[in-house]
Amino acid sequence: MAIDATTLLNWPVPEIREVRTAKDTILYALSVGIGQDPMDTAALRFLDERQLIALPAMAVVLGYPGFWLGDPATGVDAVKLVHGEQGLTIHKPLPVTGEILGRTRVTGLVDRGPGKGALLYSERVVLDGATDEKLATLTSTTFMRGDGGFGGDTGPVKVAHPEPDAAPELSLDLATRPEQALIYRLNGDYNPLHMDPGLAARAGFERPILHGLCTFGVVCHALVLALCEGDPARFGEMDLRFSSPVYPGETIRTEIWHQDGGAAFRARVVERDKVVVSNGRFRFAG
Repeated sequence: MAIDATTLLNWPVPEIREVRTAKDTILYALSVGIGQDPMDTAALRFLDERQLIALPAMAVVLGYPGFWLGDPATGVDAVKLVHGEQGLTIHKPLPVTGEILGRTRVTGLVDRGPGKGALLYSERVVLDGATDEKLATLTSTTFMRGDGGFGGDTGPVKVAHPEPDAAPELSLDLATRPEQALIYRLNGDYNPLHMDPGLAARAGFERPILHGLCTFGVVCHALVLALCEGDPARFGEMDLRFSSPVYPGETIRTEIWHQDGGAAFRARVVERDKVVVSNGRFRFAG
C-alpha cells in the first residue's frame, strides 16, 4: 500500500521531556568509545563527574522520540528504512545534567519513483526543559527504500557537501570496542540489528553492525580532537552522509581538509579500507 504524504508530513511525533543525569552523560561518552586509554587524562573531561563536559554529538540521544516510523499507521515499510544523512548544529554547550525537551517534526518528503524509494527529512530541536533555551538542532534524512511511487513531490533534494579531490590534510584514527553496539543501545536505540547475529545475517550483514549514530559520535569526537583542540565549546555544526556500516571493533579513520570557517571530512574503516562516512561538513562555533 502506498504511503500517504499528507499523513506523514503531519505525523504527530511525540514531544519528549526527560531528566538527564551525570551518569547518562558518562554512559554516552563510553558508548562512542571514549576512555579506552586509561592514561588519557584529556578523556576524563567526558567521564569524570567532578569536571564533566558533554560531547556535542550527545545531542542525538537527547529528547529522542523512539522509532516512530515503525508504527504501522505511518504506512511505511519499516524493514527497508536506511539512515542516510545526519546533521547537528550546537546553539550552546550541552548541559551534563537537567531537564531536556525534544520536539521532532517531518520537514519534507521526496518521491524518487516506483522501485526507487523515497526520502523523508526530519528535524529535532533540543531545548533546555527549564528555560526553553535552544541547545541543538538535529536534521536527518531517512531513505525509505520500499516506499517510492506514491505520487509525491520529486524535490527539492538536499545537496551533499562536495569532497575535495586532493589527499586529506589531516587524519585521526579512533578504535571502536567489540562490544560497543551493546553499550550504545543503552542510550535508547534498542534495534536488535545491532546485537542479534541471526537478524544481522538475514539483513545481509556478516555480524551485528554499529549504530549509524554511534559512528556519528566517533567522528564527532575525532573532529573535536583534531580541529577544536579537544574543546567542545569551539564546535559549531557537522553534517554527513552514511555510506556503509561499521562493525564493532573496527578502527574509524576520520580524514579532514581545512576550509574557511571549518573543514570537509570523510571517514573510513582502516581494516577494510571502506568509506563509511562521506560528504562531511564541519563548522566552528561563532
